[in-house]
Amino acid sequence: MPRYRVLRRVDAFVDYCTDIEAASPEEAAALANWKEDNLVWKQTEIVEFDARLFVTLNQDGCEIESSKTGDF
Repeated sequence: MPRYRVLRRVDAFVDYCTDIEAASPEEAAALANWKEDNLVWKQTEIVEFDARLFVTLNQDGCEIESSKTGDF
């Protein structure tokens, strides 16, 4: 029986946090957005969702569109 490589892709967020001094919560978020690359971020958690995709890959590692299944 042939063997196939199947990709399982799970929707998720990777959460990072940093501490910022600011006058308000809105200013803190704005500063984080503006200075994102200059701040030290610590990964806090990975949050997964219910969406799942399963798709078979061809010999080149590309997805075979007709094989897609799951809750996406």
